[in-house]
Amino acid sequence: MEVKPGYKQTDVGVIPEDWSEVNITSVARLESGHTPSRKKPNYWNGAVQWISLHDTGKLDSLEIYSTTQTITEDGLKNSSARLLPAGTVAFSRTATVGKCCVMARAMATSQDFACYVCGPSLNNQFLVYLFRGMDRVWRGLMAGSIHNTIYMPVFKALKIPLPPVKEQRAIATALSDMDALLDGLDRLIAKKRAIKQAAMQQLLTGQTRLPGFSGKWEVKRLGDALAIKHGKSQKDVEANDGAYPILATGGQIGLASQPIYGKPSVLIGRKGTINQPQYMDKPFWSVDTLFYSEMKNGNIAKFFYYRFCLIDWMQYNEASGVPSLNAKTIEGIECACPDPEEQAAIAEVLRDVDTEIAALETRRIKTRALKQAMMQELLTGRTRLV
Repeated sequence: MEVKPGYKQTDVGVIPEDWSEVNITSVARLESGHTPSRKKPNYWNGAVQWISLHDTGKLDSLEIYSTTQTITEDGLKNSSARLLPAGTVAFSRTATVGKCCVMARAMATSQDFACYVCGPSLNNQFLVYLFRGMDRVWRGLMAGSIHNTIYMPVFKALKIPLPPVKEQRAIATALSDMDALLDGLDRLIAKKRAIKQAAMQQLLTGQTRLPGFSGKWEVKRLGDALAIKHGKSQKDVEANDGAYPILATGGQIGLASQPIYGKPSVLIGRKGTINQPQYMDKPFWSVDTLFYSEMKNGNIAKFFYYRFCLIDWMQYNEASGVPSLNAKTIEGIECACPDPEEQAAIAEVLRDVDTEIAALETRRIKTRALKQAMMQELLTGRTRLV
């Protein structure tokens, strides 16, 4: 393969000419860890932070500040565990292979980690992003018959591309800025979801009324507002070029040549997944494990979809094995309901919140894809920041 000017072919791929290909142990000290004896209570629950596989979720952040389990000074002294300095990069090499982050404070680790104490020519945050971009490499290096494992000699022999330190810092800063943006989106989405849940509790029970509505809500059976209908086998209507979605308890599973129902409807599992209501506002086919509903007397399907989301469906489970619901049981549930006009207004408010959340989730997906593309460009030197 022809290498374009300004780049060179190396064992770690094509990299810029002013980058180096180095054995990582020439620029960082390789360390591992150990688990103190579980039979010694005085070795545990001390002041020494100790990274283990219990901390897998925390390793998705750039830095780890505290650990699920701790050990004592005695546990440290009487095992092969070592207290590593703040700034050390910890890499999970067993089971959840590839998780890595920077120690924000001095910590020890279990033997399930390979750790690098970076020297002055290797930026630790750059190394974290480099490792996170090496999924394909790690998969090729895994071994083990019970758990996926990368053995320590691999880490000793590992080669990496090494930009100048200034460029390493620039790459790490750019990618951490993307992480901060993603974290902000995650927190905003969680906040919007919490707001929606609170609004549902208030609006769908009549505790809070929308402007212009004041009439008393009537307590009625769900069966007075809608009829629960059985789905049917999709065998005779399945078609690759069908125009209508085939719905099961987990969502769409195919396409149908004709619909079973063509108006807005609330759907709920008859068997299996019975606690995840669905809503459809276009023609669809429902399989035999998924109930659908037909609205009565002008009632609004979207309102009852949101109302279904507040119901603890497992309390109506009628089977000891696979969870099951009965149509008559559903229709017999009582709840306070406003008139259709207020139902429509409430549904519109909650739909607007859903639209906002969906837009944020789409933005998060695009931002993650952008970050992934940036990693591919920056960590290979195809795009230069300095």
